[in-house]
Amino acid sequence: MKTRYIVLLVVSAAAAAALSPGKGMGQQVQSNRDAARPQAAAGMASGGMLGILRHGEWDCALPGDAGGEAFVSVAAESFRIGTASSYVSDAGNGIYLLRGTELVFTRGPKKDQRFRLIGENSLRKLNADGSDSKLLCTRTGSGN
Repeated sequence: MKTRYIVLLVVSAAAAAALSPGKGMGQQVQSNRDAARPQAAAGMASGGMLGILRHGEWDCALPGDAGGEAFVSVAAESFRIGTASSYVSDAGNGIYLLRGTELVFTRGPKKDQRFRLIGENSLRKLNADGSDSKLLCTRTGSGN
């Protein structure tokens, strides 16, 4: 009877070791899986959950000065967000990708432009080096 319990314990320990990821031999399999996953391209957002922007008109502006206007509208940067992660601007239409708080326009006239989501209705344009630019885009209407 003792032999039967020992065999049962050995078999259950082997099964537990085989089924637990990242332990012993399973760790090698996990690292092979990680290596086989596609890596983010240089122009793509690299982290966070996929999301969508709120639909509607997004107007972009630069800060003004104390002696004049509070902001200076930049109509050429404005766009409208539609369904299926699409946008329309004066220059044409395209597609965007939102991962976490990073927005990247992946197709169309704004291709490779990057923004950081500040809130539900505000975006800050990013410079090529990833630093914040002065351009701020704000959702001004639902587009209905």
